[in-house]
Amino acid sequence: MIIAIDGPAGAGKGTLAARLAAHYGYHYLDTGLLYRAVGHQMAERGLDLDDAAAAGDVARALDPSHLAEGELRGREAGERASRVAVHPPVRSALVEFQRAFALRKPGTVLDGRDIGTAICPDADVKLYVTASPEVRARRRTDELNAKGRDVDYERILAEIRERDERDAGRASAPLRKAEDAVLIDTSALDIDGVFRAAVDIIDAKRGQIGTNTA
Repeated sequence: MIIAIDGPAGAGKGTLAARLAAHYGYHYLDTGLLYRAVGHQMAERGLDLDDAAAAGDVARALDPSHLAEGELRGREAGERASRVAVHPPVRSALVEFQRAFALRKPGTVLDGRDIGTAICPDADVKLYVTASPEVRARRRTDELNAKGRDVDYERILAEIRERDERDAGRASAPLRKAEDAVLIDTSALDIDGVFRAAVDIIDAKRGQIGTNTA
């Protein structure tokens, strides 16, 4: 079974995806890390993030070990990922990696921006996890403040809106909800509520295709 989870930054899709993978015993891939790794590698080498050809070269040479680097979880890495993800050479270089991963048994959970629309359009379950920009900005601000970083809510909100616009407006595989994806708005839900909603959707699908439930 392939579970595709898409949505904008800060909506909680990564937390949900990891929890679902653990619940069902499936393999999990945070596909955003692929793009973060490309952006990080380019920054480390002093390359221009807007250079599509150079970004494509880095993506094609990407090693799985690069996904374990701690710097990939930071806000700066996320901004770099959004910038390099607009380049068609980067996307094409990483598509095959993601599709091969999706076929691993007994099942996989992939989260990103275009899993249900471009990477795995035939996924068994498609979820689109979102929340208002204001809620996402507040969560991110609170998260960073809790880690001792003094960040401004309005600045984070502006960055989120800018990133949403960039992700939705890119020419190659833009961020959008697949027609057959189930929408989960997390604005007024905690992680347990989101998880229960997702499990209900997935279990119903597993029953339809005759998969043993977890």
